[in-house]
Amino acid sequence: MQVLLLTPPMTQLNTPYPATAYLTGFLREQGYTVTQRDLAIEVLLRMLSTKGLDQILERVEDFYADTDDDELDDDIYDFFSHFQQYRQCVEPTIRFLQGKDPSLAIRIASRQFLPESNSFNRLDDMAELFGDPLQNAFGTLGTQDKAKYLATLFINDLINVITKAVDPHFEVSRYAERLASSNPSFDDLNQALQHHSFTQDIINQCLQIHLQKIQPDIVGITVPFPGNMLGALQMAQIIKSNNPHCIVTLGGGYINTELRQLNDPRLFDWVDYITLDDGERPLLTLLEYLAGRREQSELVRCFFMQDQQLVYQKGQLTDFPHTDIGTPTYDGLDLSLYLSLCEMLNAMHRIWSDGRWNKLTVAHGCYWSKCSFCDISLDYIKRYDDAGADILVQRIESLIAETGQTGFHFVDEAAPPKVLFALAERLIEKGITITWWGNIRFEKTFTPERCQLLADSGCIAISGGLEVASDRLLKQMKKGVTVTQVAQVTKAFSDAGILVHAYLMYGFPTQTADETVLSLEYVRQLMMNNCFQSAYWHRFSATAHSPIGLEPKQYGVQLLPASQLGYAHNDIEFTDHLDTNHEMLGKGLNKALYNYMHGIGFNEPLKFWFDDAVNMPKLPKSYIYNALFEK
Repeated sequence: MQVLLLTPPMTQLNTPYPATAYLTGFLREQGYTVTQRDLAIEVLLRMLSTKGLDQILERVEDFYADTDDDELDDDIYDFFSHFQQYRQCVEPTIRFLQGKDPSLAIRIASRQFLPESNSFNRLDDMAELFGDPLQNAFGTLGTQDKAKYLATLFINDLINVITKAVDPHFEVSRYAERLASSNPSFDDLNQALQHHSFTQDIINQCLQIHLQKIQPDIVGITVPFPGNMLGALQMAQIIKSNNPHCIVTLGGGYINTELRQLNDPRLFDWVDYITLDDGERPLLTLLEYLAGRREQSELVRCFFMQDQQLVYQKGQLTDFPHTDIGTPTYDGLDLSLYLSLCEMLNAMHRIWSDGRWNKLTVAHGCYWSKCSFCDISLDYIKRYDDAGADILVQRIESLIAETGQTGFHFVDEAAPPKVLFALAERLIEKGITITWWGNIRFEKTFTPERCQLLADSGCIAISGGLEVASDRLLKQMKKGVTVTQVAQVTKAFSDAGILVHAYLMYGFPTQTADETVLSLEYVRQLMMNNCFQSAYWHRFSATAHSPIGLEPKQYGVQLLPASQLGYAHNDIEFTDHLDTNHEMLGKGLNKALYNYMHGIGFNEPLKFWFDDAVNMPKLPKSYIYNALFEK
């Protein structure tokens, strides 16, 4: 039985999404013949080639056939005006971002090589206010990084052309996300599947090669995010048109969170099975059933059609413990294809898109599993299980031997401190040199001494949730930390030379406008005192599987009646008794944070960032400093 595992467009471009790597390693240990491919990187590379740009130009010309030059969007006008330069530069620039042509950096950094459109305007805007941002960020010798940043802007301009005039659903890290995300109806996706798009044509070109060479009997497609669902279904369409007898199954993070109440059979016009939660047990059981070694009633967490009715089979078999899922393998994924991008002039923020990272989980689930905004009722959070430091070291050594790469990203919801400390000690004892980063909770167990231990073992960066930066609300959301504690822990990491990223939230139930502005003041002081270097604000949303979604009255919110459920269900509309303008506040928060991450704007009064009048917080300007340095 030939098994093919696929990642659809679009995911991150610097390293493979790890789902197929985990399942490939596991199923091979069970004796199955498994091949994996990443269509996300393949599709983008085919678009961003001379042949791809020729196809894009043809479609852009058709789109604007009856439009005067004065009516053209700036990106489109520049694309037309400098097309030959775009065409000449695109493949060399891709090779540079793949690390295959580093000498090109000098030409790119000169700003005489690449055509420049809207994405480059931010440099001029920043220069008018704060001086040359490239000089400030890279100095005179940071040629490679400077070129990587400029090349990323060039790629962004081309993506803008595709989105504006070729395929409105396309984005560099997601594809048709709005069609799938928390959409109670399958209608939008179904309608999109009836019309061929440029992206689908490219998917078809890439996928046909693998189907003809591998001749799979079963294809598993991971759908980690809403922006992968349309691409996954388009791939399923292509597979079924080539071989109607080939079995197609879907799984992944988006499926696990949003399709748990699925009852629309139209989805099964293109797929045969959909599995929930960790894929090892459901996929192995499905393969055993297809081989005649199990009954259909033994399928685990699986949707399928039976007698023209949609059936969900929960099953009785338990999941494999973390010790038994094996080591992921990247065999079948050409690691030389991936692009190292630099999307922002911020050392911490760039780690997500720059460099090749082997991905591992320290543990399954979250050891805390209490936060009121988190999907703690779902298996990937609530079932905590760690494999221990020794097994982690074995997996690390295996991946280094296979890939030749010593960079590791631990992709846990929150890596457990005890296992991290034990892992750090094992790495140092065995003399294993790696570079690693991951997500944690800002626990007080991360003392300066232990942060230094992690740094000595190769830790370069961590991320964690400060969320609302308000002690009242942190207590209400059961976060288990205070602002002062977060300040002390993040400062300990920074002092050890470890970069820190903070996840931030606004619009939490009962959060007032004054509390939101106060949160920004905490963030300003924390960044001024080098507690963390990077952060991201996101608007709070109630989800169906979180304590707030399950028990809204305890948090002072009222859930609005949901539309008739048939397809996706995760985000829930709600009303808060406070009439707070979160949209206006969100714009100001993000504007301020963008500047702070570039090391500028700290001395501006907070009201500078907001369109409407806000009350200035009554927080001492030295509050965080005193929390850090005064007993």
